[in-house]
Amino acid sequence: MSKPFVLITGASQGIGAAIARVFARELRGVRLALVARNVKGLASTARACVALGAKAETFACDVSDESAVTAMAAAVQARFGGVEVLINNAGKFAGAPFTEMSVADFDRMIAANLRSVFLVSRAFAPGMIARGRGDIFNMSSIAGLIAYPGGAGYSAAKFGVTGLSKVMRAELREKGVRVCCVYPGATVSPSWDGSGVDPARMMPAADVAQAFFAVYRLSRRTVVEEIVLRPQRGDV
Repeated sequence: MSKPFVLITGASQGIGAAIARVFARELRGVRLALVARNVKGLASTARACVALGAKAETFACDVSDESAVTAMAAAVQARFGGVEVLINNAGKFAGAPFTEMSVADFDRMIAANLRSVFLVSRAFAPGMIARGRGDIFNMSSIAGLIAYPGGAGYSAAKFGVTGLSKVMRAELREKGVRVCCVYPGATVSPSWDGSGVDPARMMPAADVAQAFFAVYRLSRRTVVEEIVLRPQRGDV
């Protein structure tokens, strides 16, 4: 396969880091732009990808901040040129009962999980449209399909990712840009630390990452619009 330029947000740990490693392993020589706030974690992911044969650069950025995304996009463009595969993986979780969740915490969930997808996609989709080709993956969650108690902010944001992905797909499908929304259940990653869920009842992050690559490698005549991944033995 050709060696695309892949940008992954939330690439410092968990599923994002696993996705970076899968692309590095499967497409030797792939160019990776790794984006997150955690500079130390980004450096660790980049080293692992370079060891696998990738060309990896790190870009520290809060993807919920408009000016930060604008600056990051300019830096990526100057270093690599246009993004061919965009993986909007960044996000965070904080739970609280609906009647007890503060407005500030609700806004943070929306910003981290939904606003970030809008900002980063808006920064890179025009280049894909101009080239007539591209792939965008938006990370939703099982919580974007099924509501859970204590997930007011998170579920609202992830349901929003679902809706935004559908709009993006409707607008971009005739322009050569494929949009896939991914709904993982419980996955062994820092997001689930302290959840009380037995890791044996979760999916490995590497399996979720492999699904992204499997969808990407399909011919351009096919698009996977949505993919739901659930633990075989789990209920979340």
